Amino acid sequence: MPRREAQLRKWLAESCGLTEYQLAPASGDASFRRYFRLVLPGGGTRIVMDAPPDREDCRPFVAVTARLEAAGVHVPHIHARDMEQGFLLLEDLGGQLYLGALDETSAGRLYGDALQALLRIQQADAAGLPLYDRALLQREMALFPDWLLGVHLALELGPAERRMLDDTFERLIGNALEQPRVFVHRDYHSRNLLVCAQRNPGVIDYQDAVLGPVSYDLVSLLRDCYIEWPRGEVEAWVEDYGRQALERGLIGARDADRLLLWFDLMGVQRHLKAAGIFARLCHRDAKPGYLADIPRTLGYIVSVARYRGEVADLGAFIAERVLPALEAA
Repeated sequence: MPRREAQLRKWLAESCGLTEYQLAPASGDASFRRYFRLVLPGGGTRIVMDAPPDREDCRPFVAVTARLEAAGVHVPHIHARDMEQGFLLLEDLGGQLYLGALDETSAGRLYGDALQALLRIQQADAAGLPLYDRALLQREMALFPDWLLGVHLALELGPAERRMLDDTFERLIGNALEQPRVFVHRDYHSRNLLVCAQRNPGVIDYQDAVLGPVSYDLVSLLRDCYIEWPRGEVEAWVEDYGRQALERGLIGARDADRLLLWFDLMGVQRHLKAAGIFARLCHRDAKPGYLADIPRTLGYIVSVARYRGEVADLGAFIAERVLPALEAA
């Protein structure tokens, strides 16, 4: 038995009183965390999070869980914890991800539930959370030239292309910083939402929460890197969200008029970041499966650039230089 598994089983027995169970992998993610489903003799289940302390810190997950539970968000309740060893015993929210459940007939209902949950998240206590500031926004977008263009595609940029990227990044940073700030999940999409019979959806993977732009999680959800919807449907969902956000005081009347612009440009920032992360996962972390999501992710930028002049040059660069290089690779 591997040493880490032996430590986990010892903790379950000594700290949780659990000796009779079946343990099977539940899921993995883009970090070093692992998840196991623990099936009890009576049929009950729990999820065990294994977060090696030399690689992951459980404390942000525990702290953010408490804030979101207090706000009425359906997050996995923590039944037991060992912060030093990096083990958590969690409520099992099931195994049906939004990604596998979304289709033309279910999308309206599932996104309606997800938007309600998002409004609760945005009203959660955000005091003391890290700030989604200029430096963080810039570091995230730098993943695009560093990892996707440089490491993955080995593209050499000319001076004009570098200036274009710098100027576009500045516009995108300005767009993010002018928005009202709320509690931001930071990865609010179809692979982090679970279909639940009660209190749908179940929400996971929120440990990197920050205080940041009101449109960030909205674009993560509706311009998801893993599933795409027609522009008209997306904009209708944004409009519906905007009405409710205005009613709850998350945005003002003048903000509502700018929400779709904020949403479009915030999506460009996020998709630059995501494309860079997908390349980094391949080359640094030996997880090449995310490469298949890069064309869709960059395709959003090309699409937005057709009607947002602020990113027209970036869209042309991606269409003419980056996507052909990806196809060739």
